[in-house]
Amino acid sequence: MHLRLLLTTFLAAAAGAAHAQQVAKPEDTEVWEPIPKVVTPGKTSVDAPSDALVLFDGKNLDQWVSTENRDAPAAWTVANGILTVNKAVGNIETKRSFGNYQLHLEWRVPANITGTGQARGNSGVFLASLGKGDLGYELQILDAYQNKTYVNGMAGSIYKQIIPLANPARKPGEWQTYDVVWTAPTFTAGGAMATPARVTVFFNGVLVQNNVTLSGPTVYIGKPSYQQAHGPTPIKLQAHGDKSEPLSFRNIWVRELP
Repeated sequence: MHLRLLLTTFLAAAAGAAHAQQVAKPEDTEVWEPIPKVVTPGKTSVDAPSDALVLFDGKNLDQWVSTENRDAPAAWTVANGILTVNKAVGNIETKRSFGNYQLHLEWRVPANITGTGQARGNSGVFLASLGKGDLGYELQILDAYQNKTYVNGMAGSIYKQIIPLANPARKPGEWQTYDVVWTAPTFTAGGAMATPARVTVFFNGVLVQNNVTLSGPTVYIGKPSYQQAHGPTPIKLQAHGDKSEPLSFRNIWVRELP
């Protein structure tokens, strides 16, 4: 008798589940809100979309200041729609600070570049600047076309941390492209790291960093770690102190993300 009751209960439950599946409708799983905002894309994949802030359009450095003295204008050279590093005046960074963002920029190593290894078109994009000098989280810029160096210091690397997945570098004298998605680190009220920074990088359209987790800001010697809590920060371009010919940039824009 007990077995018959158990079987009856099981069959009733199965019938109920089948009935529930039958009465479910496609509309039950449709989501209608919130409606994503409309963004007009650029004419090409490298042109700024409608919601982007253009950081350099080939005309001026109105969106930039000196890293060493944020009250001073950025004093790199602008000519013929191109921004060229001025090593004598040091790094420059954006006037505005950013949390999470999408960044596009194009850079070029001079065709007549000399030197080898790290002394061959060295620069960097600090995805979050933490002050004067080279403090922050650096995405390396360097001639990587048939130029041997340590692989966590080549173009497309998160400098001294993460090796790129590939080397899609073009020859010196040709324009290179970085497209970056930056997720800023977060910190507790007490200043401890809550969530680490993450970054995705496409180098000339090739994925070289796939949502990787950073161990902390860039350090030249030793292991990185999170020791300084911070909020939104500027984006910084590096004027590296090597003796090679200076790099150039063009078409820089950023989209803030949630």
